Order: sequence, then C-alpha cells, then structure tokens
Amino acid sequence: MGHDALYKEIILEHHKDPRNHGLLESATASITKHNPLCGDNVTVQIKLSPDNKTVDDIMFSGSGCSISVASASILTDDVKGQSVEKTLKLIEQFRGVMQGNEKPEVLEGDVEALTGVRQFPVRIKCALLAWTALKELIENQNKEKSA
Repeated sequence: MGHDALYKEIILEHHKDPRNHGLLESATASITKHNPLCGDNVTVQIKLSPDNKTVDDIMFSGSGCSISVASASILTDDVKGQSVEKTLKLIEQFRGVMQGNEKPEVLEGDVEALTGVRQFPVRIKCALLAWTALKELIENQNKEKSA
C-alpha cells in the first residue's frame, strides 16, 4: 500500500471512529470555533493540571468534513497527557507544515497522514480548525492563570 492510500485510510479511520469525541464532564475550559467557508464546527474541551503544565484530558465535539473531524481526533489523541509546552510545539509544527513553512518530516504518527491536505489549499483551514482552537484555549488559560 502506497503512502497516499495509507494516509487516506488513517484519515477515514479517524473520521469514522473519532478518538476523544464527546463531552468532557471534568473540563476546566472550553472553546468553540467555526469555519464559515465549509460549515465545520468544533468545540474543544480540556482539563489542564492544576499548574496548567499538562493536558490531563481533552475531548472534542461538533460536526464537519472528514478532514476536520479526523484532524481533531488525531490532535486529541496526540496531546492527551502531554505537557502544555510539547502540545504548543506540536501545534506550531503542524501549522508550519500546513502553511508550507516546515517539512512534513517534523510530524510523526497519525498526524503525518494530514500532510497531504497541503495539496488542497481550501482544505487547510479544515485541518487547522481544532488545532487553532486548542492553541487559543491554552493561551486563554495561561492568561487567566497569570492575571
């Protein structure tokens, strides 16, 4: 099986059976984002550690195209239990790859399957929606903690 076929299979798998999909009862913060170009909606909920240094839990809900849902599923799978620092770094690397500023090789695991989206500029916002939401959510939490 070629890389493109494997990547499509991974995206379809995450779309059909998204990880961390639903409501997070213990969420400490939540954010909803909408992509007006295609109608994708995503709500990202997180539970950060008391010191705001670890993503203890994360879930998403909403509706959207296969790219949007798969991307949110992959994101939540990758960052659950990770440090906020590592999470923000992954978000920046992913954004860099999607915008053509980073080489796809910086990404590992299922997130690498999303690199093919770069070939379809109108779909990049679909792939970035949950990632942008999570970054804003973490930044808002950090501002509140330092205020």
